[in-house]
Amino acid sequence: MIIELHLLQSFPVSNLNRDDVGQPKTATFGGHVRGRISSQSLKRSARLVFNEYGLDDSEVGIRTKRLLDSVVDGLVQEKRDRDQARMVATAALQQLGFGLDTSRGLTQYLLYVGRESIDHLTRYCQNEWDALEAFASAKTAAQQAKIKPDKAAQAEARRILNAGRVADIALFGRMIADNKDLNVDAASQVAHAISTHVVATEFDFYTAVDDLKPDAESGADMLGTIDFNSACYYRYANVDLTQLMRNLQGDIDLVRRTTRAWLLAFINAVPSGKQNSMAARTMPDTLLGVVRDRGAWNLANAFLKPVVDNDIMEGSTKRLMEHFGRLRSFFGAEQIRSATAASVSGEIQTIEGVQTVTSLDAFTTAVLAGAGEYGR
Repeated sequence: MIIELHLLQSFPVSNLNRDDVGQPKTATFGGHVRGRISSQSLKRSARLVFNEYGLDDSEVGIRTKRLLDSVVDGLVQEKRDRDQARMVATAALQQLGFGLDTSRGLTQYLLYVGRESIDHLTRYCQNEWDALEAFASAKTAAQQAKIKPDKAAQAEARRILNAGRVADIALFGRMIADNKDLNVDAASQVAHAISTHVVATEFDFYTAVDDLKPDAESGADMLGTIDFNSACYYRYANVDLTQLMRNLQGDIDLVRRTTRAWLLAFINAVPSGKQNSMAARTMPDTLLGVVRDRGAWNLANAFLKPVVDNDIMEGSTKRLMEHFGRLRSFFGAEQIRSATAASVSGEIQTIEGVQTVTSLDAFTTAVLAGAGEYGR
């Protein structure tokens, strides 16, 4: 079973997701330049607020290269010498098959782990202290890096980095190149958001004056530019509840709470780029939630031809709903369990098979009800 979330969200002057030269990201779609927010930016914004919508801190993960430092800090709290703790923790990570930049104490890439994994790894170092210390003392760092973990170490790594109760890893997946047994297939797919209309990047020229400058002196003491755009975005994400159940090892309570947190986080989360400068803190205007047994329909092609209406949101909403109705009519609705729409502005036309509600509570209740046992 799959839940799909379609959102239309308009942002005023903003630079929510920058490219390598500081400009708002864009994409060419339908032969025209559109504003874009990357899927990675949207996923990070959502997962950072999961614990505001029913998930405990212990049930969400962290992405870090600094696993070594966290374990060393834990060992120091257990009254171990810091230098020895670093040596032992380094040996543990290398024996478990994770490459390290030993000069900086960082793993070679970001590891996506549950918060409990730090505690598990710390206990592993405590329990295997003598053996790890002997390993570290007997080998040079170069020799250690060439040693591949044995089956026992691989099994220990699977136990330490088990993500069976980590909601966001279950949703967004995990790939660890050094140990494919630790990979997790993502249950959720998130599209890059694109504007429903053509955009042009603009810039704000700013100046700043030194507050302590003598009155006799004139002119600015700092000047520069900040790029921005203004756009109405179409956002799309889905979650495969069967895969989510598999990733969370059949824990139906955690699956239900994760599903609800996923839905509410994606509706409420906003990327943080340049927010202190621009405060583009808007909410979605139009919401469409679809629950289906199989398949998935990204509705971006509703905007293949850019919206040019004077009221961009009204025009975009009309396009979105009509496109969904045409797909439903052409391909059939046998796989669709429910479809629920809501709009802050109230501009939603009647579409066959789509229930219209008038509040976020009613929307989430209807979508989760459509998911049956997964959404109770």
